Amino acid sequence: MGARGMEGAVVELEPGDDCESSTERGHAGGQPVVILLGWAGCQDRYLAKYSTIYSQKGCAVIRYTAPWRMVFFSETCGIRSLQTPAKQLLELLFEHSIENRPVLFHVFSNGGVMLYRYIMEMLHSHKQFKELKVAGTIFDSAPGRRNLRGALRAFATILVSRNVLLKYFLLFAFATAAAVLRILLYPLTRFIHKSHYDVLLEAPSRWPELYLYSQADAIIKASEVKSMADARQQLGVSVKAVDFAYSAHVSHMRAYPTYYSSLCTTFLSECLEGSPQ
Repeated sequence: MGARGMEGAVVELEPGDDCESSTERGHAGGQPVVILLGWAGCQDRYLAKYSTIYSQKGCAVIRYTAPWRMVFFSETCGIRSLQTPAKQLLELLFEHSIENRPVLFHVFSNGGVMLYRYIMEMLHSHKQFKELKVAGTIFDSAPGRRNLRGALRAFATILVSRNVLLKYFLLFAFATAAAVLRILLYPLTRFIHKSHYDVLLEAPSRWPELYLYSQADAIIKASEVKSMADARQQLGVSVKAVDFAYSAHVSHMRAYPTYYSSLCTTFLSECLEGSPQ
């Protein structure tokens, strides 16, 4: 059963059919909470398909996709608009009295990572959120670095139904801002606003991470995901990375539904086994 509080967010609190699954048995805090952070332009009906993986295992699920304007323009210009929804998502845990349960983040593409970046910062800096029990994070088709061509492909997909003139104006505006602020001047602007990629490289979090990516991804380079996974592992983070090889951007579950679901639920179980009871 879905409940809406924060605009655009969906909260599903009722457990699925497999309430006695290993993901919830014996965990004092109750069933895990899975927070799904959608890719830019993702419609909830697509994100809801991923909810099923977890709701069938008895998990509570929160899903949210940040507005594409924030992802492509606010972040590019160094405006921290995503801090507000990041804080609101964590507050939902308290509003629904599920803040004592272990939390798994499932993050899609750079759109989800940009939001996750602020969530992670708040988990370490806000007194209210420091006691939250994060079990782990799954990254699907992310994170990617300064790949302007891939970002333009993603943005063009979102704007496909827009007026042609408006579409090309927005693409030009984004490309110009990104090229100047996030590439040419980044050695300077990074001191004011680091990219999500660089923030994740140095993140203080040490909970397990699972990276799901593909060599066939035309939006996020597989080499950039692998570089992140390797860097995090060198910091002592428990990391697993799976290359689907042939599936497209954020299409791994559609191409390999059984394998994808198994990877996610197995990772969740392993995270819970290693987290405090």
